[in-house]
Amino acid sequence: MTTRGELCIDTPSGELLQVILTGDWLLDSSLPSIDQIQRAVKEKPEVQTIILDARKVTNWDSGLLTFLLKLHTFCTDKNINLDASNLPQGALRLLKLASTVPVKKDARQKEKPISFLTHVGDETVDFFQSSGELLAFIGDALVAFLRLLQGKAQFRRSDLSLLMESSGAAALPIVTLICFLVGLILAFIGAIQLQLFGAQIFVADLVGIAMVRLMGAIMTGIVMAGRTGGAFAAQLGTMQVNQEIDALKTLGISPMEFLVLPRMLALALMMPLLCLYANVMGILGGMVVGVWMLDIGFIQYFNETAKAVNLWNLGIGLFSGTVFGIIVALAGCMRGMQCGRSASAVGDAATSAVVTAIVGIIVTTAIITIICNVLGI
Repeated sequence: MTTRGELCIDTPSGELLQVILTGDWLLDSSLPSIDQIQRAVKEKPEVQTIILDARKVTNWDSGLLTFLLKLHTFCTDKNINLDASNLPQGALRLLKLASTVPVKKDARQKEKPISFLTHVGDETVDFFQSSGELLAFIGDALVAFLRLLQGKAQFRRSDLSLLMESSGAAALPIVTLICFLVGLILAFIGAIQLQLFGAQIFVADLVGIAMVRLMGAIMTGIVMAGRTGGAFAAQLGTMQVNQEIDALKTLGISPMEFLVLPRMLALALMMPLLCLYANVMGILGGMVVGVWMLDIGFIQYFNETAKAVNLWNLGIGLFSGTVFGIIVALAGCMRGMQCGRSASAVGDAATSAVVTAIVGIIVTTAIITIICNVLGI
């Protein structure tokens, strides 16, 4: 039969306060609090020492330790000496361990306001560091590609086939939906303006040139950045967390060749095909508006599109798609390889990969557009 823990307070002298603990001090029972001791100290402010006598405690667990910690904190605040020599040895060791490093109220570092110039300087340093890491990663990827041309690259061909399937055929549904709707939206917006001049037939020219030359590649690149680039970053980031990439380095296998190169090749090969498919879906979306809203004949719309779109437009779109595929693969793999060693870092790497790929696509589009304008094509 267990007995509930109790305490008895005795004052053998004015400066001493003796606390006698008896019974079972267990968490599942109602234990006394230190309020009695606090009241006794308040009644006798001359108390300098509290003596604990726990020799009559039969059973104890962390309930006793909780009581002792509260009492220790109270004695520390009141500058009262606590004599705990008569505690059970286990409880005494735990009390010493818990009170070895006291909590400092001012231990947390106060946040200082950062000036604008300091913030700009930090961001500038981070930008140049990131640029250096990007150039180094691109250089390593180029070296791996050159080794591929020499037949020395180490990666599994089966991985390349699986990656081509996941970044090619598996992406057709989302590319179909997005590009069909983009073509439909372009045609609808163009029709509203062109109808004012009775030139609604030129909706076919607008949709065809826009999709084949630019929009098909851009929309496919953005879709692949969110779908495949983020997946690449999450895959490599998880491998980084699990130290699988370190294991590859230990075995003498280059992660750039074994992991990055097949992903880059898969997207570089699949993106032109996806862009061709996206062009067809965009033109079909525009054709829906032209045929059903503007009463343009199917054959007439097809002939106008074929007349407006030339090989230069198609070549620029396919070239842009290939570049976008490489950018998405490099962004996803780079952020995955730079991932930290925690689960949250994997999510951060995937987010950063998508943002980096989309920014790279937009910047590259601007550069390609300017070059084409300068060359007159």
